[in-house]
Amino acid sequence: MADLSTYVGQDVWGSKSVTWGSWTAGAVTTGEINTRLHSCELLFLQPNSNTSPTEQCELTTALPAAGSSIGIQITTNVDGYWLAIGDGFA
Repeated sequence: MADLSTYVGQDVWGSKSVTWGSWTAGAVTTGEINTRLHSCELLFLQPNSNTSPTEQCELTTALPAAGSSIGIQITTNVDGYWLAIGDGFA
C-alpha cells in the first residue's frame, strides 16, 4: 500500500511517544499511515472539515501493532489528520 501520510511532529506524553500529521488520499481508498513509532498502540483519524458525515475512515491493521506502518481504508478523496501513540520513536 502507498504511504498517504505527512509527518508533522512528535512529543513525549508521560511514558508514551506521540506523533501526528495529515494524510491525503486522492483517488485511492486504501493506504498506510507511517507513524514513525516502534509500535503503535492507538491511532486517531480525523477527516478534514470538507468531509460528509457519511464518509468513513477505518484501520485495516489490528492495534497494538509492531512497526510504524498502519493500514487504513478511506473513501476516495477524503483527507484528514492523524495522531498516534506508542512505545518509542522509530
